[in-house]
Amino acid sequence: MAASSRAQVLRLYRALLRESQRFGGYNYRMYAIRRIRDAFRENKNIKDAEKIEELVNKAKANLEVIHRQV
Repeated sequence: MAASSRAQVLRLYRALLRESQRFGGYNYRMYAIRRIRDAFRENKNIKDAEKIEELVNKAKANLEVIHRQV
């Protein structure tokens, strides 16, 4: 699960950044990018599989929200 989880997380990270680039307003765009980067940096050392799964699900939900907003 670790290798697929890592690939899945990286794919999700790139998708979040790519989708947030589509915000029309500069302030919204930069805020979203900053929040995504900070959240991933903050949680990069987590080893607990359940916590990682919870964070991945939260990130997927946030991706859907960003997708609806842009």
